Amino acid sequence: MNNQQLSVRLETVAGFVPENARLADIGSDHAYLPCVLAARDVISYALAGEVVKGPFESAAEQIRTSGVGDRVSARLGDGMDVIEPTDHINVVTICGMGGDLISKILEKGRLKDKLVGVERLILQPNNGEKKLREWLIAHQYKIIDETILEENGKIYEIIVAEKAETPENYTDLEYSFGRFLLQTKNETFRKKWLSEIDKCQYILDSMQKASNDLNEKEQQVINKINEIKEVLKS
Repeated sequence: MNNQQLSVRLETVAGFVPENARLADIGSDHAYLPCVLAARDVISYALAGEVVKGPFESAAEQIRTSGVGDRVSARLGDGMDVIEPTDHINVVTICGMGGDLISKILEKGRLKDKLVGVERLILQPNNGEKKLREWLIAHQYKIIDETILEENGKIYEIIVAEKAETPENYTDLEYSFGRFLLQTKNETFRKKWLSEIDKCQYILDSMQKASNDLNEKEQQVINKINEIKEVLKS
């Protein structure tokens, strides 16, 4: 990896990291993101957290070869356990995991006071975006931005949240589709949800082949198809 290059997905995440941030990148994937941000002088400090020894060693090697060891360190530990109060972390990135797993990592971190002082969360779930939005709103975070993009045939959503003084009120549609993404409904958004209709229709067809009677699960799939079609109308 060139010290100044990232994938489109991680480049988009990098764009949400504030200047002079003290960053914890959880599940760091070779520490690419913190290394590039350090090389660009965007961040003042970063730690790359990994739960498995092999990826931890790869992250440590990437930090060494990138020449940013004075500002970036690799740590071996489970989720946000790698964060210490003396790190003064104020931004957390978690990318490339399911929304359910990211929610669990955040919840475990919250219970251990690892989120104290963290001003911004930048999250890129591979799936389960609704679950993640529900966790954020339930724990009094305000989603301040969202984006959706496609890279190498895969579609990714990025959710940026900050601690809020008052709870946000979200509709079920906003949990499922994203408040900001519903406002723009760009081509990538439409592509994702048209593909979801195809998946739901395949499941429904399979169910109907197995039984002529409309059951509760089939009705749920039909409702989901209709909901997506209604969202995509405008």
